[in-house]
Amino acid sequence: MKRKLSGLLVWALSSILSIGTAVASTRILLIPLDDRPSSWQFPQKMGRIGDAEVVMPPRSLWGRFMEPGQSDQIVAWIRSQDLSTYDAAIVAIDMLAYGGLVGSRTYQVGSSAALKRIRVLEEMRSKAPKLKIYAQNVIMRLALTYDRENAVYYSKFSEWAKISAATDVASRQRTAELEKEIPAHVLKNYLRARKRNLKTNLVAVRLVKKGVIDFLILSQDDASPVGIHVADREKLKQAIKELGIINQVAIQPGADEVSMLLLGRALNAYHNQHTAVKAIYCSDEKANTVMPYEDVPLRETVSHHLAAAGASEVQDEQEADLLFFVFASRDVAGRAETFVDEIARHVEQGKRVAVADVDPIGNIQGGDETFTSLLIRRGLMPRLSGYASWNTAGNTIGTVLPQGLIFTLADSQLMIDPVTGRNVIAAQRWFTLHRVMDDYYYHNLARKKTQTYMKAEGLGSLIMDAEQARKVEQYARTLMHDFFDGFTPQFFTDIPAGKQQIHCKSAGDIRFSLPWNRTFEAEIDFDIECALN
Repeated sequence: MKRKLSGLLVWALSSILSIGTAVASTRILLIPLDDRPSSWQFPQKMGRIGDAEVVMPPRSLWGRFMEPGQSDQIVAWIRSQDLSTYDAAIVAIDMLAYGGLVGSRTYQVGSSAALKRIRVLEEMRSKAPKLKIYAQNVIMRLALTYDRENAVYYSKFSEWAKISAATDVASRQRTAELEKEIPAHVLKNYLRARKRNLKTNLVAVRLVKKGVIDFLILSQDDASPVGIHVADREKLKQAIKELGIINQVAIQPGADEVSMLLLGRALNAYHNQHTAVKAIYCSDEKANTVMPYEDVPLRETVSHHLAAAGASEVQDEQEADLLFFVFASRDVAGRAETFVDEIARHVEQGKRVAVADVDPIGNIQGGDETFTSLLIRRGLMPRLSGYASWNTAGNTIGTVLPQGLIFTLADSQLMIDPVTGRNVIAAQRWFTLHRVMDDYYYHNLARKKTQTYMKAEGLGSLIMDAEQARKVEQYARTLMHDFFDGFTPQFFTDIPAGKQQIHCKSAGDIRFSLPWNRTFEAEIDFDIECALN
């Protein structure tokens, strides 16, 4: 539906995309995994694509890096909410129990305290019997959280975690050697945390059986096909099978992206949207390969994420509402060019297309330069229904899939009203632009240059003090400013006139910081202005 206005109506998207005058059709309560942007900013912004308001506790309660979140205060905040005003809740159990993801890796909180905190989920169910409650609980990863204290033995510990469960003679001998080189208290703390976390995982599973949690994702944090985590995973699989809830609990790779998958599931369920997705891989070989930091082949990761987000996977392209292109052939000469040709052909045919650029080696953790630059040069980025390329395969897939699914939902059901339509399109353009700036320009280009600068300055890229971090921030911010100014005019120019005849442009400079005083993640924000013809 077109709406003619005298003159040009221009409005700005604030840093939380509170645009237009319409009230969001859906309200979601979110307890984030931690204070990194992927845990709160990504789902909050993505929610706007589906005309949803995502509400969270005050940021001051989330903790920061090694400082755990204030779990008891977050429980109190939940109790203070009028749950009748929410359509769904997405809860990171690790934040409730231990103060977040990093807190879950150490034994600072005992099992009894952790389980007491998550009883608030039962209170929520009692107060709001019809509220959909979606939850995430992490299966503890192999490695420790890197810091200055464990830097000396970090790699040895990671090796120990991989081989200590093996029974062959060589592995047992090597395990014994490593246990002499790793501080005993570190091993004890890790094993106690692992035992506690498994108990919490099992309680979460039983809460599904009791009807407290509607759907649960047990996400396997950074791991490998073998290691000490496998026994935990198998115990959980057995419990799920015995309780008869295999359709309500998913076990899959990942951690940081899970709130977005649950957001996609929540919005699809609320709007009764059933989206069929066809996955198209760069090659069968890559589809059947286990990607770095994962414990299942890429094809399985995609299937797990599709099911978790509430979509159905189809093999016939003609049955698909969304085509999901998965590129993992950075190490195959010429494949980037031919795969982009395939993507472009489907976009030109008017198909909804989402693209995942997966790092198959684990040494870049951002968008591939050849592949991404081709997408940019051919004007495809703003025409995609979703794009992501950051860190692990699970992180990437778990970001781009829900974006594509939520935009498909919006395009199918929410675009009739002009105000909602303009807000949806503006939110979609913001999110895709953000992915390109973060995943490609920062993690591939700016981060490399920043690390070279840091090396020249004698700084380590993993942990910095506040003064060092601000210095590095300024250097990286200057780079990102130039990339932002150079890319955004092309990004908005390339957007064809859509259903609402909306035109957008950037408004002001990019905002950039390093929230954990390291270069591994960045908080990036910006405003855009959009106009209705």
